[in-house]
Amino acid sequence: MIRYYSTRDPHKNLVRFEEALLKGLAPDGGLYIPNRIPKIEPEAWLEARSIAEVGIAVLGTWLKDEIPAHDLEAIVRDALNFPCPLVPLSDDLFVLELFHGPTLSFKDFGARTMARLMQYFLRQRGERRIILVATSGDTGSAVADGFAGQDNIEVVLLYPKGMVSEVQERQLITERPGVRSFAVEGTFDDCQRMVKEAFVDPGLAHLPLSSANSINIGRLLPQALYYLWAARQVNSLGERVGAEINFCVPSGNLGNLTAGILAALMGQPVRRFIAAHNDNHFFPDFLQGKAEAYQFHPTIATLSNAMDVGSPSNFERLYTLLGPEKLRAWVWGTTVSNEATLARMKKTHQTCGYMACPHTAVGLEGQARYRAQTADPTPTISLACAHPAKFPEVVFSALGQEPPPEQALQVLCNRPTRVQTIGPTLQALKAFLL
Repeated sequence: MIRYYSTRDPHKNLVRFEEALLKGLAPDGGLYIPNRIPKIEPEAWLEARSIAEVGIAVLGTWLKDEIPAHDLEAIVRDALNFPCPLVPLSDDLFVLELFHGPTLSFKDFGARTMARLMQYFLRQRGERRIILVATSGDTGSAVADGFAGQDNIEVVLLYPKGMVSEVQERQLITERPGVRSFAVEGTFDDCQRMVKEAFVDPGLAHLPLSSANSINIGRLLPQALYYLWAARQVNSLGERVGAEINFCVPSGNLGNLTAGILAALMGQPVRRFIAAHNDNHFFPDFLQGKAEAYQFHPTIATLSNAMDVGSPSNFERLYTLLGPEKLRAWVWGTTVSNEATLARMKKTHQTCGYMACPHTAVGLEGQARYRAQTADPTPTISLACAHPAKFPEVVFSALGQEPPPEQALQVLCNRPTRVQTIGPTLQALKAFLL
């Protein structure tokens, strides 16, 4: 049986997945990690015909003593009902497009699956939850869409006012059943701090609070699936079955990278992870020995705003899972400026005919630097995190043309919105929650 314990618990007291999922953050403020990571037979992903089939096999191994197989299959097929294609840019460089879900972001994988898992357990318990989520751009809309209308769940979104794109904000504040959005007069780190403080505040202890950020283990397990599905697609393109792959991960709060690490620990052969950050440089500095663990810095606003995180929560999870030596040996990191992001968007479009969003471009620049520095010939998959249509201004700045219109975004223009502005303090949030 797989159980979970807090990164801050020296005694490693174990809880079931159900409890870790519904609590989100551990009572001591730590993040839940598994007491063991199962080895998954390669056939679970190499013979799958869809990412949903990967999910049924892999999540079935993790959750078999908590959710019956037929219930889990229904959850996974309903959540992961959109494609996840691998696009070759050259013979040994691929882009995994993670933006074909309803909110055009990779966050749809974790948020939709997590919402249905939560609803499953809450119905059994006859309970409800208030989901608190801080977002730097894409998490909030994925959570709002994935959780909206679930009978036992309400959602409270916090996002930094004026620090998300116009399209992202429209996605965040579109009126949905059971969802309230708050524009915080501060940074993403302020939003994240407010959420964490709310979970440990005695005055809110009577409220059924939970999280849907990547601090919740329920977000990370579904995200691990597309790493395995990517390997399945590389094999179908003629690469050697079971060969090592490099993954380049545009990174902010480090949840996506942590999911990839989990996939590798399950058995996916990965030679190296490339963590490509924007000007929020703590993690690359740590990997290069320029910063100590937890030596965070204030958030810096960039063009790839969904990755604008100065204090990445999942560093604690990665640090506990791997330790500093293995983390530095397995992950290579770099920091990509706004200017380099725009240049990579332009070069990718000119040489490959591929239009990348700024976050995806940070990853493509990161993998190019890694190859130039290491001469590593290993086939590389770079994650495409969001649809370029979500960032028309940045795309126009880089390419001199806007991305083609996307139907999922055009529909939002005719829907009503609801948002409230609050200060960057726990007291401001408490006033609403109470």
